[in-house]
Amino acid sequence: MKKLFFFFILLFTIQSQSQTFIKFNGATAVVGIPNIGIETSIGEKTTFSFDVMASFWKSFNGHSPMEFYTFTPEVRYHFKEKYNGFYVGGHAGPDFYKIQKWNYWDLPKYEHGFGYRLGVTVGYNIKLNDKFLLDVFAGGGWHQGFYHGYYNDGTPGRYETAKNWNKSGEWLPYRGGVMLSYKL
Repeated sequence: MKKLFFFFILLFTIQSQSQTFIKFNGATAVVGIPNIGIETSIGEKTTFSFDVMASFWKSFNGHSPMEFYTFTPEVRYHFKEKYNGFYVGGHAGPDFYKIQKWNYWDLPKYEHGFGYRLGVTVGYNIKLNDKFLLDVFAGGGWHQGFYHGYYNDGTPGRYETAKNWNKSGEWLPYRGGVMLSYKL
């Protein structure tokens, strides 16, 4: 009963602020990678955003896997006012993948594992009317991956010899697009 009461208080608080948006990334949807999210006010010029992006592609070219799932909680600071103009955000989140790394596109290898990202997003909100806005953004940062490397040409076993997990860390641009946002 206490949990249910807490849930209703939280829902009422979010609704009473009337500054919660649900978001859909049109740019990633064009290539069949849904990216949805929610953003709500947490301060005078700050918001909290959480989005999920997933690629369900078993393969991009018939033999190279392109499946991944990312979860991105982010705190954003808006320079002008919330949901209007430039903002910068900091995020940290996990991901899970079965994907061929960008530098292996000409090799019969792919990676299956998980990782985390620490990074920054820069964006601009454009108000369309009282209920809709566009969120144009790009972001990137440090990605640390833990994976097993396999062959995708039928060769059995792993191509790398790490005892438990192979590790890979890179600075990457890994998010961006145009979110159509609707105020609840």
